[in-house]
Amino acid sequence: MSSTSTSSGHHREDERHAASVTSRRSAFVASGSAAILRTIGVGAATHVGKARAFGAPRAKSDPYADVLKDPQFPDKYPFGEKEMARYDESSDFIFYSQPRFVTHIDDEAIGALTKYYEREFPPASDDVAILDVCSSWISHYPNGYKAGKISGVGMNEDELKRNPVLTDYAVRDLNEDPTFPYADNTFDVVTNTVSVDYLTRPLDVMKEVRRVLKPGGLAIMSFSNRCFPTKAVAIWTATGDLDHVWIVGAYYHFAGGFEPPQGEDISPNPGRTDPMFVVTARKSA
Repeated sequence: MSSTSTSSGHHREDERHAASVTSRRSAFVASGSAAILRTIGVGAATHVGKARAFGAPRAKSDPYADVLKDPQFPDKYPFGEKEMARYDESSDFIFYSQPRFVTHIDDEAIGALTKYYEREFPPASDDVAILDVCSSWISHYPNGYKAGKISGVGMNEDELKRNPVLTDYAVRDLNEDPTFPYADNTFDVVTNTVSVDYLTRPLDVMKEVRRVLKPGGLAIMSFSNRCFPTKAVAIWTATGDLDHVWIVGAYYHFAGGFEPPQGEDISPNPGRTDPMFVVTARKSA
């Protein structure tokens, strides 16, 4: 479940999403319920594609941002045991017992994420506190960025010890114990990099994120289309990138106490490099 410790060479996920964004099934279609993506959202993405095919000039559009502009979340939290099940239900501590000092996404995607952090992080200061959830040996934070406190929660102590930006860390399997060993209103920013798809109790984790954030603090969930499919939850492996944005947005929404979530496609070179997406929300003041 650690952000960068889940892939290398042959460990990298074999499964790439080959279909276009507009041909994805929605998560609820995959599970036999009503569609999560509004027809207008999918239609907008399709329309943009057709416009490019015919060469008609159009304003730049980000369908990944559009997904959360009017998400039409249901009245009740829509994910249960079936959606959170995994092919491999063995202990995550077994799976992550050996340190992997490798990266999960390619260098271009890492660079895009680091630039995003540069844009969104508060100015470096001893007063700033950041938490990296599902952390590992590297956090992809801006080079030289300094904060008074940068904490990490992850699965493998050897990896956490090697992370040069962390001022402290805690080893924890959040699927067994979805709590953080930090006081309320501690952090200005909470990050999670390419690991939200492994969380089997995401609502509990998101409530903890809300608890430890300062009022107005920012949560940043970033993900690609790469994963260990045997450890990712069923709703994730059955769906595509647009759906993933909606799913993470739903985690924020149903955890409560956040401003409306926002999605963004920060992929550096779509079709040529690993894609990269972020879904963010601020804790309500």
